[in-house]
Amino acid sequence: MEDRLLAPTAALIFAFAGTAHAQDNMQKLENMQSTGTGSDAFQFVPQDDEYAAQLRKNLEKIELPEGFKINLYAVVPDARHMAVGPQGIVTFVGTRKDAVWAVTDRNKDGTADEVKRFAPSLEFTIPNGVCFSKDGFLYIAERNRVRSFPAAEFFYESPDVAAGDVVKEGELIPGGDESFNHTARVCAIGPDNKLYIQIGQPFNVPPPEKQEEYKKTGIGGIIRMDQNGANREIYADGLRNPLGLDFHPETGELWTNDNQVDGMGDDTPPGELNRITEMGQNFGFPWYGGGDVRTEEYKNSEPPADAVMPVVETTAHAADLGLIFYTGNKFPARYKNGVFTAQHGSWNRTVPAGARVLFTPLNEDGTAGEQEEFAAGWLTPDGEYIGRPVALAQLRDGSLLVSDDFAGAIYRISYGD
Repeated sequence: MEDRLLAPTAALIFAFAGTAHAQDNMQKLENMQSTGTGSDAFQFVPQDDEYAAQLRKNLEKIELPEGFKINLYAVVPDARHMAVGPQGIVTFVGTRKDAVWAVTDRNKDGTADEVKRFAPSLEFTIPNGVCFSKDGFLYIAERNRVRSFPAAEFFYESPDVAAGDVVKEGELIPGGDESFNHTARVCAIGPDNKLYIQIGQPFNVPPPEKQEEYKKTGIGGIIRMDQNGANREIYADGLRNPLGLDFHPETGELWTNDNQVDGMGDDTPPGELNRITEMGQNFGFPWYGGGDVRTEEYKNSEPPADAVMPVVETTAHAADLGLIFYTGNKFPARYKNGVFTAQHGSWNRTVPAGARVLFTPLNEDGTAGEQEEFAAGWLTPDGEYIGRPVALAQLRDGSLLVSDDFAGAIYRISYGD
């Protein structure tokens, strides 16, 4: 009996000690002090083993437009959103677990030579969101915290890195709203040099009593703040679980994906690609479950009169995640300033859908053209996933990176190489 009582107590002591140690390390790094963590703390990921060989073989099944090709860029466990360093030295990759990975292609041959854990002297909690400022600050948005890492491209070779809190642990959202569901944050630095963060809400459809609280905190929307965390404000709301955003390279308008309500059938409601033309717009959730489809829970409640409908309705439950405007010069001209999006793939459709990369051209007036399939084949004809695309990033050479948290990989799509 005593052993059974002591075991959980001991576990709590060890957990507390680990948390205290991690916080102590954070304080030291903020003060530019060494934590004493040695280089043996790094975790390296093999890049040329049998697993990598099988991933390369799987890519033979991927279909692309003529002239394009795809290769395995790196094996990266649980790879989610990515941030390419402004100097082109290293790409940082977030996860929904506890690691951030640093991916380096040292000889610039289009395949990574090294993948290792970033900042092993620190602990992370669902560090999905990674983004860079133009002056080289890396931001990592965790479930309930945001940290910055000045000159991360140059400090990443050491287990200790310069670090600071932008939003302290427990202050991004109220602690009572921390959840196992919809916890992955995505961030970006806007043309106004402010930090934008998407915050999904934890419910399929939230109860009405949560509405007021969520409008105050930005849950179910996009918030923005100064890069030091000051002047936080809600930029857009009425979103359910947005997980991809980027700014139009010419107009500066913010575009976002949104994942819509489950349990309404295989083909309804649609997923959403949204265009945010000004601060303060509401995109209709929870009154609308996706597009103009009303939710059962809010059918007797009047929706906002100015609710903005999506510019593109996508396949229901295909899970549109990463989003990027293509600004490179490597692809044919028709792709310039168009929108690439990644569909993660469905989990609850009787007939699976998604697991592909889509392209949406834009019209001269800035509206969306007809969305088309760009890269597909991670969902086999018999309904088996061999990969699940999550996010997109652009390398300095104009090629496109695609992350895959199912296979634990990053792929590189190039043209004319």
